[in-house]
Amino acid sequence: MASLTAGTRISRSTPGRRHPVGERRTGWEDTALRMLEFVAYPALAGCALLLLCLGVVTWLPALAAAAYALQQWRDDGRGRPFLGTLEAFGRYWRRLWRHALLSTVAGAVLAANVVFLATRTGAAALALLALQIGLVLAAVPYHLALAVTAARNPGGDVRRWSRGALLFAFASPRRGLGLLGVAVAAPVLTAPLAFGPLLLGGTLPLLVGLRLADRPRPCTPPDRKRKP
Repeated sequence: MASLTAGTRISRSTPGRRHPVGERRTGWEDTALRMLEFVAYPALAGCALLLLCLGVVTWLPALAAAAYALQQWRDDGRGRPFLGTLEAFGRYWRRLWRHALLSTVAGAVLAANVVFLATRTGAAALALLALQIGLVLAAVPYHLALAVTAARNPGGDVRRWSRGALLFAFASPRRGLGLLGVAVAAPVLTAPLAFGPLLLGGTLPLLVGLRLADRPRPCTPPDRKRKP
């Protein structure tokens, strides 16, 4: 009888009890794994983005595909950012290749103008140089917003995405400046990591853009009923 009682006590005090399936564990292990996800998953999406950008004119569809894979991870917890980016690339390439081609040509022209005007003197050259730099700085938040808009509405068309990107990037000065600031700061902040600017320089601004897109827009108060 005593041995049975002792055995019962031992079985109750054993710490090897399994958690039921679907139960979420809490503690420093879960926190550490979650922190590793916030580094590993954007890096994997950035690896696929870097691979797809080797086609030069493929950078814009690749940016939208990476944003879509990151959005799927944020919404459903899908831990496939690398394969998700590669799978979504074909859909965005069919819709964005013309826009990507025009943006690539325009970027090359702007870069050539900046290099040319930087070696010239005079008020007119300085004014044109400031204009070219301003266009370059405006193109960065616009294309980030275009990728975010396309990721959040994968069934839309290019016109709807472009219209939404213009509103997203420039309707709020804080939002546009925030996207530009993150795009400039991400390569600098990730420089201490090995290949950090290459893997995280494009995906961190996308994550910030997706986070900003989650914020609800301010609603106007309902009209009060007028008294007869």
